[in-house]
Formats: sequence, C-alpha cells, structure tokens
Amino acid sequence: MKVIVVGCTHAGTVAVTQILQEHPEAEVTVYERHDNVSFLSCGISLYLGGQVKRLEDMFYSSPEQLRDLGAKVKMKHDVLKIDAKAKTVTSADLVTTELTTESYDKLIMATGSYVVVPPLVGIDNSRVLLCKDYAQAQEIYKTAQNHKHVAIVGGGYVGVELAESYADTDHEVTLIQSRDQLLNNYVDKALADKIAAMLTDHGVHVYLNERAQAFSGAEQVVVETNAGKHEADLVIVCTGFVANTELLRGQVDMDRRGAIITNEYLQTSDPDIYAAGDACTVHYNPTGKSAYIPLASNAVRQGILAATNIFGYIQKYMGTQGTSAMAIFGHTLASTGLTLSAAKAAGFDAAAVTFHENYRPEYMPSTAMLTIVLVYDRANRRILGAQLFSKHEVAQSANTISVCIQNQNTIDDLAYVDMLFQPNYDQPFNYLNLVAQMAVAQEKQAQ
Repeated sequence: MKVIVVGCTHAGTVAVTQILQEHPEAEVTVYERHDNVSFLSCGISLYLGGQVKRLEDMFYSSPEQLRDLGAKVKMKHDVLKIDAKAKTVTSADLVTTELTTESYDKLIMATGSYVVVPPLVGIDNSRVLLCKDYAQAQEIYKTAQNHKHVAIVGGGYVGVELAESYADTDHEVTLIQSRDQLLNNYVDKALADKIAAMLTDHGVHVYLNERAQAFSGAEQVVVETNAGKHEADLVIVCTGFVANTELLRGQVDMDRRGAIITNEYLQTSDPDIYAAGDACTVHYNPTGKSAYIPLASNAVRQGILAATNIFGYIQKYMGTQGTSAMAIFGHTLASTGLTLSAAKAAGFDAAAVTFHENYRPEYMPSTAMLTIVLVYDRANRRILGAQLFSKHEVAQSANTISVCIQNQNTIDDLAYVDMLFQPNYDQPFNYLNLVAQMAVAQEKQAQ
C-alpha cells in the first residue's frame, strides 16, 4: 500500500511510526514544510522559564528516525495541492523550488493547526510574535533576553503558562484577555479568579474584558485595546488555534470552522483520506457531539488509530474528554470535560459542587488544601466535568474523572467507588468520593 502523510508533528509522527512498525512493507511518504518533526510546543513555557535547558529536547523523533523505519521523508516540502479524485499530492521543494506530483492509495491529513492571527493593524510588527512552533519559540527566547517588559495577548493555557514563565524570570508581564476570566475553556470563573489573583501576586498585570485592536510603536510596542493602551518591549499573541485544512476544502466534509469531520475510525467523507490531530474534530464524550479540541493527547491517539485503520476498520476512536493540566507557581491546575458554564450553554440541566479541604489528614507532618469543582447533569446524575487545584499533585485525579465521563458514570457511582485509603495519600474516603458525596447530598436536598 502506498501511503502519504501530510504534516509531521504529533499525529503525523506517530502515524508514520505505527504504519511501518506494523506494516514494514508499506510505502510511506511524509511531506513536512519545516525542517523538524515532533516538536512539543507544550514545552515552550518550560524552556522560556529555564526549567528545560535545551529547546532541542522538546523533540521526541527526527527525520532520520523515520527514514530508518523505512519512510520516504520530504522535509522543507510545501504541499500545494491535494486532488482527492485523482488521488495525487503536488508539492514544492522549498529549497530547489522543484514541483512534484505523487499518487497515493491512502492519505493521512496531519497538517495540524496554526495560531489565530487577528486581522489587526500592526500585527506584522517585528516585536509582535506568535507562539507555537520551534522557530517561533527560538525567536521568542532570543527576543525576550533583551526585552524585559512582555505583553501577552490571550489568557488561555499558553498565555497563562507564558505569563508564569516570564514572571519567574525577572520580566515585567502584562496579560490581556478579551473575556471576563482567564482559562475560560477549562475552568469556571471562581477558580479562574484564583489563578488571576495568583498571577497578580507574582507581579503580572492582568487585564480582563480587553480586546486587542491594534499594535503600534517602534522602540516600544503599544497594544491598543477597547479599554486603553498598554506599552511593552515585546508582544506575544496567543489567541487560540484554527485547523490547517485549506488543502482539502471542498473535497471532504468539515465543520463551520474548517476542521475535518471524521467517523469513529478517523476516516473522512472520502474513504481514502483519514485525518488526525489538530486538523480534525474530535468526538467529545461529555456532549456526545463533535468538537474542536486541539491537544497533543488527542493528536497522538488519533494518529495511531488513523494509521491502524487505513488497513481496515480495526480500532474505533473512543472520543475525548479534553483532559489537561498545567503547573503554576507550585500548584497543579487540572480539568476534564465541561465547566458548569459550558454545560449550561450546551443545554444541560447542570449543577456543580465545590470541595475545599485538605487532601490528607491534618495529623500528618504536612498537608495541602485541595479544591475540586464537580459538574454533573441533574437529569440523569451523570458526571460532566471536573476542575482540580492544589499544591498536591492532582493531575491523575483529573484522569480518573475523565474515565468516569468516558464510561458515563454518575455521581452515585463515584461517591462510593472503591478507592484506597492510606494517610500518606488521602482521607478515609478519597477526595473524589467526598466531592461526589457532596453532589449526592445536594440532589437529596433539592428533592
């Protein structure tokens, strides 16, 4: 079988590896416009904050490794056209400008996403940078060394992580968010306000409800918003991502934002084209609907499954809960599934409870306060989501709730599911049991 993989970050890298490990006889060609593969953009903030010393350590594969597996790897090749009817791919060698057209039996679209660039005056200013790939990370690191006041536009995960990194490296930081809270896709406002207060306590200037409208200035960049102006030496734009799917527009089904729609085998509406990673939608289990959730965890799973299923309908995609976590000033913030506000917006009769207690007994030499917000559907008592915050490591507890959502468990299930008790780790009832018991009690009172 002749397979072409377009794009080689997370989904593309694992897809090529999976194909050639399971089917070494397959003829696999990879097209990648950059000079590297498998870059972990989630490590950029760790590098900028000095926790990771070498940006090159953020690669977990290389073109040479893929070639050693048997792949034909075409780096610095820009795919100009995909003809789904003719089953061909036309590309340009960015070094020689040579054009080539190649046929395929199956194609995996793994072109990922790109940073949403707002159509603003001054966005092309040399001191206004984007943050996603290896080259951008290098430029940010180089520029920030000599520019001490950094303004970050966008208060999602990337923006908040960058704000923490720069606050920890003796920079003055301004964080501008167009919504009334930070991290609006991950946590509800009460917890977001805690994060904002923590950033403020560490010297970050946080501005909410301010939308960037233009960039101006030479020696300093002026960020003009609907509420005023902010001066900085460097601006980093982190305003979200959009699927990079223009090559297949009009040839396969897409959602209204241009993300490719796939079936449970990662197959598009064209039976010979599969998609994985940020280029496509996911099946979002909390709602039972398609959604666009660009996460590396989704990409690697989808990449392996797409590579498996081009040889037949072998392994179904289970969907996702959008589980994620971040470390911030010695705390862990983790979330999975729907926030309460998102659940209500999706039409659920949703409710939430908040657990705020020490994660283990006070008689232990030390303990730490733990906050858990558990979101559930009052109609059928199913768990819809959770948010966790503590100095204690709670990321794996978010994974546990993710499994509960995946399996359509109820608050009653979680309230009494068997969990270990050992004073080093928790109370006689684990904190996940306890927050679920709070939800059960809340529903009893409402009857």
